[in-house]
Amino acid sequence: MVLPSSLSSLSATADVLRRAGCVFAEDEAALLHEAAASPDELALLVGRRAAGLPLEHVLGWAEFCGRRFAVDGGVFVPRRRTEFLVRHAVVLAPDPAVVVDLCCGSGALGAALAGALGRVELHACDVEPAAVRCARRNLGGLGVVHEGDLFGPLPERLLGRVDVLLANVPYVPSADVELLPAEARVHEPRVALDGGGDGLDVMRRVAADAPRWLAPGGSLLVEASERQRDAAVEVLRGAGLSARVVVCEELYATVVIGTAGTRDPVGRGRVPNPGRGRVPNPGGQD
Repeated sequence: MVLPSSLSSLSATADVLRRAGCVFAEDEAALLHEAAASPDELALLVGRRAAGLPLEHVLGWAEFCGRRFAVDGGVFVPRRRTEFLVRHAVVLAPDPAVVVDLCCGSGALGAALAGALGRVELHACDVEPAAVRCARRNLGGLGVVHEGDLFGPLPERLLGRVDVLLANVPYVPSADVELLPAEARVHEPRVALDGGGDGLDVMRRVAADAPRWLAPGGSLLVEASERQRDAAVEVLRGAGLSARVVVCEELYATVVIGTAGTRDPVGRGRVPNPGRGRVPNPGGQD
């Protein structure tokens, strides 16, 4: 796309973005003008956005839970709907809390949760080196970021101690990945999108191992699509967790929460527990 010789006005920038297919062209134009330090830099940023790069990769940050988090090129962009998952995690977390953020991407979920809590021990993991580097920038001194597959790199001292397990796993069925917008399909890592045949392969792996890591009464929170909700509940229940679904129609968000049982006093393992957070089932749908 050939850019106009002058992008000095917001309306000119918005026109370029609108022709490129950007739905929120005016809002994006304002953000790009804010980010650019010079007319040349503005032209570069607008050109990248018009070429199809995600706005967050062009700006270098994404807004999540009221804060700006760094998002480098090739790193999964945190979705607004996932703020709903974090809100429920805040309610479920005890004080103090041990929190693990699996498939952490930029680290925005764990950082947002830690920022909302009081005393927290936070660990985040991702298999993508670019995501790990980005998450370390976002977490700073809030927690530790580990590189590796799911629970693999976590220290064993966390076994049976995790109060809140965030697992924003990929849940797009493999056959549907090619149907995603190019912003995701081309510019985000496939490992952060592709959830296998029915979209729940990674969720099954997380759920199968979660009871070993969760503290008594601890919670696993995962996102799913509306059509996957029943199957996701069965995945968590099959792993021995009690499961419920919470939905936010405004954000088009579906979150499945699995809770570990408490220790049986006579040593027969765990018994069901609705969770030991601050408020039970806040606005949720069972």
